[in-house]
Amino acid sequence: MAERVEQEEIFSQVLRAGRRTYFFDVRATKADDYYLTVTESKKFTHDDGSFHYQKHKIYLYKEDFSDFHEMLKKATDYIIAEKGNEVISERHQKDYKKEENTNTEESTESAKDFTDISFDDI
Repeated sequence: MAERVEQEEIFSQVLRAGRRTYFFDVRATKADDYYLTVTESKKFTHDDGSFHYQKHKIYLYKEDFSDFHEMLKKATDYIIAEKGNEVISERHQKDYKKEENTNTEESTESAKDFTDISFDDI
């Protein structure tokens, strides 16, 4: 099985978005035609402080540009029309953390009721 070797980048752009980074790279085929790779790189940090990156890549060829662009536009337009521009997940995470802290406090209060039980009582 022949190993696929990445071609040198002709043009490149980087979009940093929090823990994610998107790379848009124009590359050349062996026939010297161009295609696009879009790579999502996401950083994951382990409990010990070490980290790794998980990458996902798509290859997009010129014959698919028009349809891809049209489908991307329809999908993004639909999302904006249905949900607006507000990033709900950020707001939700803040609400979730408040809820999580409240539940933790309630759990701690409930646990206090049971800490004075002796095994002799069972």
